Amino acid sequence: MKAEELVDLAPVIPVVVLDDPDAAVPLARALLAGGLPAIEVTLRTESALESIERIAAEVPDAVVGAGTIVTPEDAERAAGAGARFLVSPGVTDTLRRAMNATGLPFLPGVSSASEAMALLEHDVTVMKFFPAEQSGGAACLKALYGPLPQITFCPTGGITTDNAPKYLELPNVACVGGSWLTPPDAVRKGDWGRIEKLAKNAAALTR
Repeated sequence: MKAEELVDLAPVIPVVVLDDPDAAVPLARALLAGGLPAIEVTLRTESALESIERIAAEVPDAVVGAGTIVTPEDAERAAGAGARFLVSPGVTDTLRRAMNATGLPFLPGVSSASEAMALLEHDVTVMKFFPAEQSGGAACLKALYGPLPQITFCPTGGITTDNAPKYLELPNVACVGGSWLTPPDAVRKGDWGRIEKLAKNAAALTR
C-alpha cells in the first residue's frame, strides 16, 4: 500500500490511545464495522505495541498503523509489531530515512510550508498536518494549496466531528485524523456499539 492509497481508504483515520491491550481487538472490530479500516494506535502507552500486534493478528481486515513515531527505534519496533503504516508528529531527515527504510507508507508531520517543501525534495507528497487547529486550521491548508497543490494532507490535532467537514472540502485534504471516535469512557466501559456508531457517522462524511 502506498501513502496515497492509505489516506483514500476513508474520510477519517481514528487516532487511538490504548492503555489496555485487551481492548484493542474489540475496538478495532467496532471501528472496522463502522466503515473505518485504517486505525492509528499512538505509541504513547506501554501497551501500544502489544495492541498493534493483537489487531494485526486478529483483525486482518483492519489497516493498523502506529502514531507518535519520533525515533528510528519507534519506526523499527512498530514495523516489527505488525504496523502497516507510520505517522509522526514532525520529521527530521534521520526519522524520514528510518520510516522509509521500513518499506511502510508513512505520514510525516509538518506545520509549515518550509517543512512541506523539505519533504518534497525527497519525493514525499502525502503528509500529516499537525497540530492542525493550532497551526492555522483549514484556512492555512487552503492557503498552502495555491503554491503547493501537489501535496495531499491528513490534518490531525483539534479535529472534531464539527470542524472535520471544513477540512474535507479542501482539494488538498484526503482525510482527517481524530480522537473523537474513541472516547476514553467508551473504551474503558467497552461500549463498542457507541464507538461503531461514531465510526459510521465519520465514514459518512463527504470528501
